[in-house]
Amino acid sequence: MVIRDFLKRVSSSKLGVCGLVTFLLCVLVALFAPVLAPYDPMMKHYDAANRLEKLKPPSERHWLGTTILGRDVFSQLIWGVRPALIIGLCTALGTIVIGVNIGLISGYYGGWLDNLLMRITDIFMAVPFLPFIIVILSLTGKSIWTITLAMMIILWRSTARVIRAQVLTLRQRPFVDAARISGAGNLKIIYREIAPNIMPIALVNVAFNLAWAIITEASIGFLGFGDPEVLSWGTIIYQAFASEMSYKAWWWVVPPGAAIMILVTAVYFIGRAYEEMINPRLKSW
Repeated sequence: MVIRDFLKRVSSSKLGVCGLVTFLLCVLVALFAPVLAPYDPMMKHYDAANRLEKLKPPSERHWLGTTILGRDVFSQLIWGVRPALIIGLCTALGTIVIGVNIGLISGYYGGWLDNLLMRITDIFMAVPFLPFIIVILSLTGKSIWTITLAMMIILWRSTARVIRAQVLTLRQRPFVDAARISGAGNLKIIYREIAPNIMPIALVNVAFNLAWAIITEASIGFLGFGDPEVLSWGTIIYQAFASEMSYKAWWWVVPPGAAIMILVTAVYFIGRAYEEMINPRLKSW
């Protein structure tokens, strides 16, 4: 029901439709990457004279050219969407689960529990985001699941604050008093009465956390801290700069950079369109 309402609201905006279509296309590309990619992304290509086809510009055989190791850039681009979406979606959903629950409990109960949870949130707000993830990866090893977990540990903080602010208002509403008078327990009031009313804001945060996670994953890959066994868009750009050929082989750098920009923009369009639907005053800004 919530997802249906979300899609209905987003599809009523041209900006939202544009973002949703683009995002769904990226999902389809990720699902059918083995079919869509013309070559193995790690395969080295040789010409008829058995010479390595390194740094070849775009051609009929290699639509986006080749890398310094003779690998097909287009195939790498197709496979690179998978880690971006896996890490992005898992991080966004995980941070929402953590942030929403902390916000609900903190806002509803108030008192010492509210103070404790908000002080913990303040501590996490003070932690520098990207350096924290890099330190975690240095200590525990580089994998997409470690990256996801590290981002989840940090990204919930803003969601918790937003949800708490809403709950502080909702807990004073008559429907909460009516539920309490009818004998409903605290958990029932929190998750059956209040939670459905904060879901629209939670879904907006899902979209924005997803976009932020995709950008962060690309940044980590670009800095050389990505999973060495997973080919991501950030890793592709890192390899181009590490080879010191990024200034020469533009086809090696521009496509993954453009792909990151397109996917993140699509997610922001979805989030913005839904935010405008639940808060029409934003349309006049």
